[in-house]
Amino acid sequence: METNSEILAKKLTYTKAYRSTRLEAAHWVISHPATLPELLNYCLKNKDEISYRAAWVLEFVCLKRVDLLIPHLEQFFNILPKIERDQAIRPFSKMCMIFATHYYKKKDTAIIKALNNTYKNTMIEGCFDWLISDQKVAAEAYAMETLYLLGTEIDWIHSELKIIIEQYINTKTAAYKARGKITIDKIKKYRLKNLKA
Repeated sequence: METNSEILAKKLTYTKAYRSTRLEAAHWVISHPATLPELLNYCLKNKDEISYRAAWVLEFVCLKRVDLLIPHLEQFFNILPKIERDQAIRPFSKMCMIFATHYYKKKDTAIIKALNNTYKNTMIEGCFDWLISDQKVAAEAYAMETLYLLGTEIDWIHSELKIIIEQYINTKTAAYKARGKITIDKIKKYRLKNLKA
């Protein structure tokens, strides 16, 4: 009989970019949460295709059951700066946005307790790195939203974020420009609201 480790490895091997296969693997992991540390370790295998497949599955787990990642946040944030492949950076960027959304918008008490300053700093560094390096626009858009949300608590982030967006906005894609403008508008509105308060 196959062990859960063997089943996980097999599922990751057969996971394709199709939403249905990623979702199927994520549902299996949700049913077997003890495999999460192993799934996270697969994300570190930067030279192998399995690394970004693991990141895809982890993203879906995070979307469906963010609470399952709480006991593994230390491992997640240790891994985050070491992620190298484009295909894995996008899901990690999205997961940062999910954590920030649960913390700042949804006021999720479990995430608020778990997401300490060290983890926030790792997110800040990762998101700024993705914005100043050559990444796909989806990763950049998630990074912008994450930093916008973090900036509602940490003052200096909004001004730095605005500077970076303005620096790159004329040389990047139309999607980057659109997302950048939305983010700058949100920063302006946030500042105005706070000036009136």
